[in-house]
Amino acid sequence: MPPIYTIGDIHGQLGQLDDALALVEADGGPNAKVVFVGDYVDRGPDSRGVIDRLLAGLSEGRDWTCLKGNHDRFFERFLAEPEPLFDPHLLVGYHWFHEALGGRETVASYGVRVPERIRQTDLAAELHSVVPAAHKAFLKTLRLSHNVGDLFFAHAGIRPGVPLKDQVENDLVWIRQEFLQDYTDHGVLVVHGHSPVKYPELYSNRLAVDTGAGYGRTLVPVAIEEDGIFALTPRGRQRLDELT
Repeated sequence: MPPIYTIGDIHGQLGQLDDALALVEADGGPNAKVVFVGDYVDRGPDSRGVIDRLLAGLSEGRDWTCLKGNHDRFFERFLAEPEPLFDPHLLVGYHWFHEALGGRETVASYGVRVPERIRQTDLAAELHSVVPAAHKAFLKTLRLSHNVGDLFFAHAGIRPGVPLKDQVENDLVWIRQEFLQDYTDHGVLVVHGHSPVKYPELYSNRLAVDTGAGYGRTLVPVAIEEDGIFALTPRGRQRLDELT
C-alpha cells in the first residue's frame, strides 16, 4: 500500500498548511494521497485562504480527502438559509463568535467585521453576500469519515462500542473523553484531530494529529505506511512509537 498522509486541524493557518503540504510533496510526490481531518477555519488569520488552497488542490486533481470538523460545521450552519443555525452541542453561553472559538477571525478573513451590536441574522446575511459559492459548497460536501483498509479517519473520533457504520455526526465531529480514555480495540486505527497534542501521538487504537496550529503551534503532517507511522519534519521522517 502506498503511504497515506494525514494533516490535522489547520484553523486558518495558511502558512502552516503550505509548509505541511511542502513536506508531504517532498516525501510522497505531487500525487500523494492526503486525508485532512477537518477544522480548516477559526482562530487563525486566514480561514478563507485555507479553503482557497484546498479547493485549488482539489481542482488540480490532487488525491485529497477533506473531512468535516466541528468548527467547519459552525461556519456551514451559520450560512444556512433562510436563517443561521447554531450548534446544539455547544455549552450554554458559547456561540461561534465567543473568543474561545474563533468565528470572528473567520469572518474577518472574508472582510466582515463583527460590531458591538448586530443581530446574528443580519451578520449572517452580510457574510452570505461575500462568501464565494465554491466555499459554501465545500463546507456542505465535507465528509464525516473516511475508511481505508484498517484505517478510519474522523475529525474527533468514534463512539467506542458502536459499529463504524452506525457512528453519528455529533460523535464524529465532537467526541472527546469517552473516546480518548478508551483503549479497547476498535478493529481499525482511528486517525483523528480535535483534541490538541504537542506532537502526533500514536496509541494502539488511535492516532492523534491535531498538533495545535490553532494555538500557534506547528502543524505536523504524518505518513502512514505498512511498516510504520512517521511524523514529517524539516529534518526528515521521525517514526512514531506506540504510547501506552
